Amino acid sequence: MGVILPTLTPLQETLWVTLCGRALDSRLPRPILGDRRAYEIVRKTGYDHRKLRWSAASAIDVAHRAKKLDEIAQQFIARHPHAIGIDLGAGLDTRALRIDPPPTADWYDVDFPEVVDARHRVIPDRPHTHTIGADLTEPGWLEALPADRPAVIVADGVLPFLSQKEMITLLDRLTSHFPSGEVAFNVYTRFTVWAAKRYSGTQFLVPLFKSPGFDRLDPVRWNPRLTLIRHILLTREPEVDQFPTALRLWTRLSALSAAFSRLGTTVAHYRF
Repeated sequence: MGVILPTLTPLQETLWVTLCGRALDSRLPRPILGDRRAYEIVRKTGYDHRKLRWSAASAIDVAHRAKKLDEIAQQFIARHPHAIGIDLGAGLDTRALRIDPPPTADWYDVDFPEVVDARHRVIPDRPHTHTIGADLTEPGWLEALPADRPAVIVADGVLPFLSQKEMITLLDRLTSHFPSGEVAFNVYTRFTVWAAKRYSGTQFLVPLFKSPGFDRLDPVRWNPRLTLIRHILLTREPEVDQFPTALRLWTRLSALSAAFSRLGTTVAHYRF
């Protein structure tokens, strides 16, 4: 019998989208992220990933953006060994185990209390890694975090479930709480949201979307403390060399146009 998780709401169940993507990637001959723990979590819980209808290309896309966020967090903590790391809407991600921060850093996985309960049932404890059970849109949860250390903040697949007002408020709270830091997340453009509504594997997410999509520069316009460091076009990243042949050729063709590349998954990276 698999691990029994608490009852989750439809919004909380969206954690399976990214988890199953990483799990399927780990089973490919040439995985991009190679997160075997994701596969073990899916196996232990008995979740039927087939209902998502993930293709290899979709799994690679999820794994690829996760790897870029891992790299940003890992590089920041290497420069700031006493930093705070935060994963917003962490779901059942094991990012802290993948990047393995030093004991001088503290990592916080933030998600709804029910999801945090689920994490404790399937993810092993790690020193200096903490969980916070809270709704990201509610004030007050940041009070549990130190305010005198630089922070690196990542979010994977969370932002379409926030309205523009909620996203602006969240960014303001984060950049006001810490003296300095970096923020990174995958960008959901209007095209990305439009495409998700038409892909059969993710149509169940559509009623939960609050965001109409946004441009990589919108957060800079919303928050004067933010400066864009880099807009990562995944079509131009070195991991493309590991893609299956047909996907690799199509991706390299897409990479010739920055505008076309931005229609796919991208990761925006800011400092404050």
